[in-house]
Amino acid sequence: MLTNQHIHIIKSTIPLLEAGGAALTAHFYQRMFRANPELMHIFNMTNQHSGRQQAALFEAIAAYAKNIENLEVLQSAVERIAHKHTSLAIKAEHYAIVGHHLIETLRELLPQQFSSDVEEAWTSAYTFLANIFINREQQLYQQSSTAKGGWSGTRSFIVKDKIVESALVTSFVLAPEDGAAVISYSEGQYIGIEVQPDGSDYREIRQYSLSNASNNKDYRISVKREEAVRPGKVSNYLHDNIVINDVVQLHAPAGDFFFVDNQRDVALISAGVGITPMQAMLERLNIDKYAKNVSYIHACAERAEHSFIERTQELCENNGWQQHSWYERGEVALQNGHSGYINFSELTLDFTHTDFYLCGPVAFMSFIKKQLLSLGASSEHIYYEVFGPHEGL
Repeated sequence: MLTNQHIHIIKSTIPLLEAGGAALTAHFYQRMFRANPELMHIFNMTNQHSGRQQAALFEAIAAYAKNIENLEVLQSAVERIAHKHTSLAIKAEHYAIVGHHLIETLRELLPQQFSSDVEEAWTSAYTFLANIFINREQQLYQQSSTAKGGWSGTRSFIVKDKIVESALVTSFVLAPEDGAAVISYSEGQYIGIEVQPDGSDYREIRQYSLSNASNNKDYRISVKREEAVRPGKVSNYLHDNIVINDVVQLHAPAGDFFFVDNQRDVALISAGVGITPMQAMLERLNIDKYAKNVSYIHACAERAEHSFIERTQELCENNGWQQHSWYERGEVALQNGHSGYINFSELTLDFTHTDFYLCGPVAFMSFIKKQLLSLGASSEHIYYEVFGPHEGL
């Protein structure tokens, strides 16, 4: 049970956490993987090598400590993480392992300060939070397994088509091997794909946004080729090694970022491969004959890297929606095409009555959000998705 005394002790340890910084979480992961190497099949090892996962975990621990008496502040973070966990097949038993290594990390790195009272407080606090996640994730698993076309664990899918969308992005159309229906999803959500790339000692699970409207028959993901930072890079493995008729394993769709019909104007704003969830939303808006104004705004390096361009032009022209594109370099031959960075002064938008959906690099989304807020948009109506460990804007 989490008591007021526990809360007081947890908050008193915040300076210690901040002094330890990401070194605490780096030690935690090293300790856990050494004792429980089977978890390397679950965690994204690329993010481990880059340090992004360690930084994200530290921020999450610090945020929990600072808001432990007001968890409503963390509700959106809990929902986001719970969805991510279901796409990784995180189970209740994993929380005991993580909790053990978290407590032992604090004991090892803060031996003078980690008294029995501090240990009791952090054990109670971790157990309290773990139960919140376990219960929410069980609900999500139940929804996925009992819905029409749903499943638990992994399900085998055949690569039915592989489509080059641009110089860097290729789409994969995935149909269930058993020929049965597949669970629907909300446009903007992602799906987890599980593979074991050549050169990797572990299975790898990655999340890719679904890039088409839900149809209960198949899924489409659109994957960007990345600069390989180590053997086993999943995106490049999909590009180079997965071909039509191959079989891959999928986890059910998940994600807390998706289109919600608030009967307001909508602006879909993306950069680079952040276009993928926006494409799914645009397809849904077209199917539903959305009656409000829609603006489709995309930025990328150059024309060759602009994915879905013909399809988005068709959808916007057919529905009378505005479409604008910005390129960093090269020729801009498109109608409503621009050079440089997105500039909202060149658009017609009602900033106070529009829902804004953002996806792309964190720096890009931060730049866009600052512009929107300065022009009168409300932060409550700005929604965004980060690929990889979550970061604030």
